[in-house]
Amino acid sequence: MTISKFVLSAGLCSAMILGACTDPGTLNLPSDPNQNAKQGALLGGLVGAGVGAIANDSNPGLGALAGAAIGAAGGGLIGNQLDRQATELRQQLANDGITIVNAGDRLIVTVPNDITFDTDSSTVRPPLRADLVRVGQNLVRYPNSSVQVIGHTDSDGEASYNQGLSERRARSVADILQANGVNGARISTIGLGENRPAASNLTAEGKARNRRVDIEIIPNG
Repeated sequence: MTISKFVLSAGLCSAMILGACTDPGTLNLPSDPNQNAKQGALLGGLVGAGVGAIANDSNPGLGALAGAAIGAAGGGLIGNQLDRQATELRQQLANDGITIVNAGDRLIVTVPNDITFDTDSSTVRPPLRADLVRVGQNLVRYPNSSVQVIGHTDSDGEASYNQGLSERRARSVADILQANGVNGARISTIGLGENRPAASNLTAEGKARNRRVDIEIIPNG
């Protein structure tokens, strides 16, 4: 079997398996608590297979198998870490308005601006500061990741003003994380203003969803 055929076959198999695991709700199946770990292992195995096949010119099939095994192990470890970290965060955070999504390759902690900041302000409200302190403490316990703090707004007002406000709010959240022990070298801040809405800006509910700060926790490979 040629390298391209091997990698293509691995890709097709992994896609079929991932498709079966992606959304148990659509199949009326019970949720799998190890779903993200399994997906991480599958994705890691596929990437490892391709790298291994290319790296081992003399025996690409053997290289692909070895790479798949190494990649699957690494992907599974990352998936397990994200599952554990997400579980701990859900137990530690007091505000139900904060959501935690395990996207498979990262955790996304979403903090709505309406409960975090006063209108036109970038100063974090005291009640939410305590939860951000807990997020920072969690990040200290899981040091092998980078952290992107991303500010978002709705489309009301001038786009340039919204851009600046999203940047200031992202920095305010990042400052609290850093003040609670998170190495500043791990943290980057991004302001996206109104450019990446999570919902429609045509309704009040949609605008509320769009006003947010996302804390993306990305494991180091």
